[in-house]
Amino acid sequence: MLDSTRPVRPRIAPAGLMFLAITSIGWGFNWPVTKFLLAELPPLTLRGVPGVLGAVLLAALALVRGDSLRVPRAMWPRLLTAAVLNVTGWMVLMGLALLWLPASEAALIAYTMPVWASLIAWPVLGERPTVLRTIALVMAFAGLASIMGGNGFAASEAKLPGIVMALAGAAGFALGTVLLKKYPIRLPPLTAAAWQIGLGCLPVAIAGLLVETTHLEQVTPAGWWLLVYSTVVQFCIAYVSWFAALSRLPASVAAIGTMAVPVIGVVASAIALHEPLGAGQIAALIFTLAAVVLATR
Repeated sequence: MLDSTRPVRPRIAPAGLMFLAITSIGWGFNWPVTKFLLAELPPLTLRGVPGVLGAVLLAALALVRGDSLRVPRAMWPRLLTAAVLNVTGWMVLMGLALLWLPASEAALIAYTMPVWASLIAWPVLGERPTVLRTIALVMAFAGLASIMGGNGFAASEAKLPGIVMALAGAAGFALGTVLLKKYPIRLPPLTAAAWQIGLGCLPVAIAGLLVETTHLEQVTPAGWWLLVYSTVVQFCIAYVSWFAALSRLPASVAAIGTMAVPVIGVVASAIALHEPLGAGQIAALIFTLAAVVLATR
């Protein structure tokens, strides 16, 4: 006889892990891509315009596949909430945080997101944090902290606005992740991704075009190719994979899995931009990926 009082563990689907890996790789490589492009384009325009283009591309692909772009009235609040928390808020707050913080510190604070997702998922979804996932979180943060080496945060009043914005962006993304699990967007995957990315990026793109000065003639050939990467891989493939992973995995597992992103970004930056890659970065890669494997068992 089954014990009806025993909590049922959420199932971890292999397909969800595959989609999570695609997301982590796509977003991880986007760190050096974005860093390179920031030397050629202003930040809001860089984040918003490729996102809108990516959403249009996804919408076109959905139509080619025969999917409808129509959104039932009941889905609009969910779409808008996901777009604001997982796209607009994340991009804007993280972009502003970089005005006060070094990229390494901003990235480390940004990927406290799994902590907030695990905490929010407990009361909202009933996903109790297991011992393994708690250990995985500790291991992942130890790995990410090693990226910073011995410099530490040296947090001062001058950095406080950046710290607050990065934490707000991380908490907002975590809240969006959990709410998508509780209130899923019941649309074809490409349609859902196109609407979320489009709605989330459109205000960012408009703000960038209104307040920033863009010199397209200064964009190098390499920059144009990287813009294609940012549009197709980051906003199309990686975001669609993220939503697919989220529909197949517990929210806490999906969130912990994204902690591979900054480590991949550090390694990719070392290769592509010749940034330092020492023992600390290698230890971070091993430690964090081991934590992801442990969390998904």
